[in-house]
Amino acid sequence: MKNKQADLKLEIRQMQLNMLGYLQTHWKLFAAEGVFFIVLGTIAIIVPHVFTLAIALFLGWLLLMAGIFQIIRALSMINMPGFNLWFLIGLLQTVIGYFLVTEPSEGAMTLTMLLTIFFAIEGIAKISLAFMMRPLARWNWVLFGGATSLLLALIILMNWPGTALWVLGLLVGINMIFLGWTLLSISLHHKTSE
Repeated sequence: MKNKQADLKLEIRQMQLNMLGYLQTHWKLFAAEGVFFIVLGTIAIIVPHVFTLAIALFLGWLLLMAGIFQIIRALSMINMPGFNLWFLIGLLQTVIGYFLVTEPSEGAMTLTMLLTIFFAIEGIAKISLAFMMRPLARWNWVLFGGATSLLLALIILMNWPGTALWVLGLLVGINMIFLGWTLLSISLHHKTSE
């Protein structure tokens, strides 16, 4: 049992050192990504209803095109094992994409509920990652981001369905700003002198 614990501690420490190396080597990329998310998040907060509909429409077109290509590919290989499943997936993507493009408001409600689930899972994942990073500097920012994601999921659930048309854009914007500040803070802390 002690060997397994020692091996686990060694693996975690190696992962932390690898993460530290990436943060130091690529700090400019992480900083630029942080600034990008801060700007995008600010825009989403300023016009949340526009951002919400834009998300629904963008995802709709993406699914619609992907579904059509999936159906075409499946039909061109009709004898392929699993044809029915590939065709069904393409059909499902096409139908959902069409729904989001033609009814973006209703699609936004569905996406808002899916986002709630995403925020809850993201929060749990970030909290877990924060405890893995715990000895490293600024790990608490990742923990704070995880707690924020969980809080956002609760806010959506408490106000459902009244705020569904604007809450998606607003909460994605808030989440992007927190992600941006986290990336910027961590990257600037691990900035290497050149």
